Amino acid sequence: MILAIHAIPEPDRLAAIAERIALLDWRDGRETAGAVAAEVKRNEQAIMDSAPGRALQSELSALLADHPVIRAAAQPRRFSPLLISRTGEGGGYGPHVDNALMGRGDRRIRTDLSFTLFLTPPEEYDGGELVIDAAGTTQQVKGAPGHLMLYPSGSIHEVRPVTRGTRIVCVGWIESMIEDAARRELLFDLENLRASLRRQLASQSAELLTLDKTIANLLRMWACA
Repeated sequence: MILAIHAIPEPDRLAAIAERIALLDWRDGRETAGAVAAEVKRNEQAIMDSAPGRALQSELSALLADHPVIRAAAQPRRFSPLLISRTGEGGGYGPHVDNALMGRGDRRIRTDLSFTLFLTPPEEYDGGELVIDAAGTTQQVKGAPGHLMLYPSGSIHEVRPVTRGTRIVCVGWIESMIEDAARRELLFDLENLRASLRRQLASQSAELLTLDKTIANLLRMWACA
């Protein structure tokens, strides 16, 4: 499942995030790539252990972890630390697959889902499209600030070369409580159905109670503790 989500709709919040990004320092993005991916990665990544980086990490992590659509679609168990990526003219990230496991020790996660949160207005740069190949389809995306693409980490994807301007995005990974992608999609469909029915039926209606029971019991069957 590839999903487009309007994760941060507030212009004031996006402006504040842009101000924080302007305070960050940067390093070669190949330092955080696997051996194969490093061969096709040409970008910079923000140093997130500075005071501005930690503040931005905390703010964005909370926003994404609390977003109802992300929660319903991903059924998150754990999020990776976030990365802020900057790609200038001539930069890009060729076709690659994300590492199946990231982090070490207690912070090690299985990457079920990847996400890209766009932070630069698309008219400010040329090229830089996110291209995702999954389930026999190809999607090419150049999102507005605050828009997020959620997609399987096992898919082949790339960032087309930037030919003008600078592209800045936030990227991260999610380990889901539901390992099976088909089961995650089924639960997402049921959550959407429940949200729709709540606008039409009383909370104690037989239909909603039955749906609540079904979703809860499927989670009991499928979720990893």
